[in-house]
Formats: sequence, structure tokens, C-alpha cells
Amino acid sequence: MLEFAILGLLQEAPMHGYELRKELTAKLGAIRAAISYGSLYPTLRRLQAAGWIAEAAETPATAEEVPALTSRRGRVVYKITAEGKERFAQLIAQAGPETYDDTGFGVHFAFFARTDQATRLRILEGRRRKIEERREGLRDVLGRAAERLDAYTLELQRHGLDACEREVRWLEELIANERSGRAPTVPPGTAGGRRDNNSPPPPGETRNERP
Repeated sequence: MLEFAILGLLQEAPMHGYELRKELTAKLGAIRAAISYGSLYPTLRRLQAAGWIAEAAETPATAEEVPALTSRRGRVVYKITAEGKERFAQLIAQAGPETYDDTGFGVHFAFFARTDQATRLRILEGRRRKIEERREGLRDVLGRAAERLDAYTLELQRHGLDACEREVRWLEELIANERSGRAPTVPPGTAGGRRDNNSPPPPGETRNERP
């Protein structure tokens, strides 16, 4: 998923590692994009070794752009290659089970604007099935073992069930939009694309963790 996200971002513009990390956080959210320099740079090296990205330039690094306890060095700017664009096209066309889990779905959804409609629909329908299965599992737990759970565990299960139900409704709306050829709309009162408190949080995020 990190490889996919990096290639997608570099299609927009060449970037150095610090810029990539910031863009990953902005595009995917702080939870899914909690990427350390220890995982980002080895991935960049692997992509470069595969010929999917290349160094474009090097610029001086400012103090605030250097991670703590690391040396101050020039910023290597990376750009995507023609082979990298082909690789990204392969990855973005995937719609298998790996695109239905929380991280896979979140990363693919972030690049839905560049994904064809048929693939978007397959991913959304697969994600809905996965969340429906999760919802039914929680309902089963609450139905069979609620009396044996302490109050806090019971509340956690109910919270998970509520999140599943909200996400299923959200997915059903997105699927209906896709089938009718409509793009998602920003609800009133969500200037700048911010979600209101009644919309479902994205995978891996709870309502209290929204900015």
C-alpha cells in the first residue's frame, strides 16, 4: 500500500521524502499515514531499484525538515518513471480482497478519482460485504454473550456495531452514486471538504479522532 501511495503521489509532482510524508498524511489521514522515515526511505530505495522512480534533483534541507537525531542533508527529489506509471496503472486496477480491508481500502479510496468506474464499484461492493460480515459478527456476539460482558466491553462492542452500520450506509450511498454516474457531494456545512458529525468516519478512524 505504501508503494501504491508513493507512486500515486509522484504522478502529481516530483517530491522529496519529507514532502511525500506530509502528502501521505494529508491524503490518507494521520492514522493510516503514521509512516516513519525508517519505512518510507527503504520503500523509496526499492522503488528506485525497480526502476519505477528516479532521482530528479537535490536541494538543501531546512532545519524543520530534518527529523530529530538525524543528519542534516540535501533533499533528494524523486520523480516517477514511465515504468512506474505502468506499475501504478496495474496497482490501481486491482480490486481483490486486499482492497477491502481497512488500510487497503483507505489507500485505494484516496485515489478513486483516477480509478475507472468499474473498479471503483467492485472495491466498494467488496468493502460493503466485508463490513456487513463484521457487523453480523458483532451482532452475534451481542446477541449470545451480552449478559456475560462487563459494561465497558459491552459499550465497545456497541460502538463497533454502530460504526459498521454507519459505514454500510455510507458505502451503499457511494455505490448508488457510482451506478448512477454521480460523484460524491460535500454535505452543507462542511466547507473545505471537512465532514460533519453525522457522516461516517473513514476506515480505521473514530468520530472523536476527526480534526
